[in-house]
Amino acid sequence: MPGNRARILVLHPVLSVLDYRVPHGMHVEPGSIVVVPIGPRQYAGVVWEPERLPGGEEVGDNRLRNLIAVADAPPIPASIRRLVEWTADYYLAPHASVLRMAVSSSAAFENAPTIVEYRATGEVPPRLTPQRAQALERIGERQGLVRELATIADVSDAVIRGLVKAGAIEPVVIDTDTPFPVPDPNHAPPDLSPEQADAASILRQAIGAAAFQPFLLDGVTGSGKTEVYFEAIAAALAAGKQSLVLLPEIALTEPFLTRFTERFGCQPVAWHSGLRQSQRRRARRAIASGQAMVTVGARSALFLTYPDLGLIVVDEAHETSFKQEADVHYHARDVAVMRARFEQCPVVLATATPAIETRHQVELGRYEELRLPGRYGKAELPEIEAIDLIQEPPERGRWLSPRLVLAIDAALERGEQSLLFLNRRGYAPLTLCRACGHRFQCPNCTAWMVEHRLIRRLTCHHCGHTVPTPEICPECEAEDSLVACGPGVERIADEVAQLFPDARTAIVTSDTLWSPAKAAEFVHRMEHGEIDIVIGTQLVTKGYHFPNLTLVGVVDADLGLDGGDLRASERTFQQIMQVSGRAGRGEKPGTVYIQTHSPDAPVMQALVSGDAESFYAAETRARREADAPPFGRYAAIIVSSEDKGAADEIARLIGRSAPRLPEMLVYGPAPAPLAMLRGRHRFRLLVHAKRAFDVQDVIREWLGSLEWPAKVRVAVDVDPYSFV
Repeated sequence: MPGNRARILVLHPVLSVLDYRVPHGMHVEPGSIVVVPIGPRQYAGVVWEPERLPGGEEVGDNRLRNLIAVADAPPIPASIRRLVEWTADYYLAPHASVLRMAVSSSAAFENAPTIVEYRATGEVPPRLTPQRAQALERIGERQGLVRELATIADVSDAVIRGLVKAGAIEPVVIDTDTPFPVPDPNHAPPDLSPEQADAASILRQAIGAAAFQPFLLDGVTGSGKTEVYFEAIAAALAAGKQSLVLLPEIALTEPFLTRFTERFGCQPVAWHSGLRQSQRRRARRAIASGQAMVTVGARSALFLTYPDLGLIVVDEAHETSFKQEADVHYHARDVAVMRARFEQCPVVLATATPAIETRHQVELGRYEELRLPGRYGKAELPEIEAIDLIQEPPERGRWLSPRLVLAIDAALERGEQSLLFLNRRGYAPLTLCRACGHRFQCPNCTAWMVEHRLIRRLTCHHCGHTVPTPEICPECEAEDSLVACGPGVERIADEVAQLFPDARTAIVTSDTLWSPAKAAEFVHRMEHGEIDIVIGTQLVTKGYHFPNLTLVGVVDADLGLDGGDLRASERTFQQIMQVSGRAGRGEKPGTVYIQTHSPDAPVMQALVSGDAESFYAAETRARREADAPPFGRYAAIIVSSEDKGAADEIARLIGRSAPRLPEMLVYGPAPAPLAMLRGRHRFRLLVHAKRAFDVQDVIREWLGSLEWPAKVRVAVDVDPYSFV
C-alpha cells in the first residue's frame, strides 16, 4: 500500500474503519484479510481502498499501530467489496456488519488444514451420571466440536470433556481441505419438453455471453423449472464457472441434493446453519479457492467468496424468508441481482408465483421472462374448490368440514396420500382459564404462549421462552380449567387420528423437520408410501414432489389475511398456490379444497378460477394508487429498549426531528403491533417516499444528527416485509 499505510474495515462491533501501518516486508492489497490490534485484543479485518471508505479522525503516521499478520487466505475480490458497500448503503447498515456475512471472524486465525472433532465410541463410562447419560443419548452418532456437542446435548462443556477422559467420546482429526467432487454436466441430461428446451437454450446463451442479465423463470408448480436451471448450471460447469443456488428453507436442501446428484453424479457443496464448524470451514475454503463448482445454500451463501461466479439462481424467489429480519435487514433476492451485476453474470429468479416487485421489473424491461405455462409430462394442474365454512361448517369441536373429510376418506380408499395445510405450529395458539379468563402470555413479548401438546410445553414463537404446561391456573388456581383456543397442526392431527384411526400421519413443521437429515427421512417415508396424511405448515408448500399425493386441504385459508399487511393478499395467494401445487404432480389427478369464511374475496376467487393475471392486475393497481412498493418506497424505523420510557422518548425525538419534504411522509411514532419483543419495548415510525426519491440519504442525515443513550437501539428496515 502507498506510504505503508492501510485502511482496514475491522470486524469489531463499534470501531469499524481504522488505519494501520504495514510493517516492512509485509505485503497487503485491497481485499487482504489481516489481523489487527485494538487495545489488548486482536481482530480480523479486510484491507479497503481509502477513497471508497472514509475513515474517522485523521491519525498521524507516527501514531499508527502495526498490522499483526496477513491471513493465509485468498483476498476478498473487488466484486464482494462493492457488494458490501452497496448493501451497507442501501439497507443503512454498518459496513462491518455486512462484511461479517462475507468473512468469518476466524478467517484470519484458522490456517491449519485439520481440525479435531469428537464422537461417541459406544463405551459406557464407569460413572454414568444423569447428565452424562443425557449427553450420550442426544449425541448419538453425531460428531462435532466440544461446544457443538454440548449444545446438542444441553449440557456444559465440562460434561463432554469428562466423557472424553472416560473414553466414551473420542477425538477425530478432520481434514478440512479435502476437495469436493466436481459435478459432471454430461452425467444424465434430461428429456426436456419444447418449452423447457427453449428456456434452457436462452439461459445457456446467457452463460456463454458472461454478462449481467436477470431472468424471471416463471413456471406453474410441477412445470420443471429446476430441470431448466440445471441446464444453465451444466453450461456454467462446461465453461469452468461456479454456480450458486439459493433456497429459502434449510429443509429443502436434502431433497434438492438428491435431485442434483441424479442429474450431475455427485452432490453440490451445501451451505446452511446446520453444518458443523469443520464442514463450514471446508466449504468456505473450497468456495474461495474456486474448487467448489456448485454451491446450494440459504441466503447467507450469497456473501461467500466465489472467485469465478458464472450463475446465480434464486429458487422460490417469491419467498418472504429471503428477507432477513435481524441485524442487516437485506432481501437476498434483490442482493442476488446486485451481486450478479457486480460479477457480470446471469441471475435466474425461479418461481411459480412471482412477487409483484419482480413482475414490475419484467414490465419495465429490466428482467427477461421465461415462461413454462404447463406441467411437465402427463401431470395436470389440480382442480381447486372453495368450501364456504358458513354454509358447510365442521362438526362442533372440529375444524375439518364434512366435504373435506369425505375427500380424505376417498383418497385413503384409493391408496393415495393427502396433505392438510395450516400455517400454525403447535396445538393451539392461545390457552386460557375458563374459570377466571386468564390468558397465558409470554413474559418477554406481547404474544400469547402457544401450546405444544407433543412436548407438553407452552412456547413463545418469537423469543423461544418455554414453560411446562401447568396443571392448574396460576391466577385462580382452578384445576382442569385450562382451555385450548383455536387450532394448530397438532390439534388437526388429533382430529385426523379420531376420524381415521388406521391412517398413518406425519406432522411437518420446523419443530419436526429441523435439519436436512430429518427432511430426507420425511421424503423417504412419503416416497415409500409409509405416510397417508401429512399435516403441515408452510414448510410443505414448496419444493416437494410426491406423485401419489392427490389431495390438498387448506384448513384456514383466511389466516394469512389478518394483520393489515400490504402484501397479505399476495402472500396468501402465493402460499395457497404453492401448497396446491403439491397435489397431482404424477399421472393421478389432484384436487384442492380451500376452507374459507370469505369465498367471495378476490384472492379466493382468483385461486378457484385460476385467474392469476386478474388478481395480480388488481393488486398492482391498488399498489399503484397507494404509491406502495414497487411504485413507492417504505422504510421502517424501529426504536427499542428494555426501558419503555427511554424508547418512547427517543421515538418521539426522531418523530419531531423528521424532515418536512414534499416527496416523503413520516407516520408515527406508535407502539409496534408487537410492542415488546425479547424483553425490549418497541416503537415504530414508517417512512413513505416517492419511488425516485433517495430516502436512504435523507434518513442517514436525519438520524445521524441525533443522539440517544446506549440502552436504546434504533434500527432501520428499508423495504420492510414485516410490519409487526
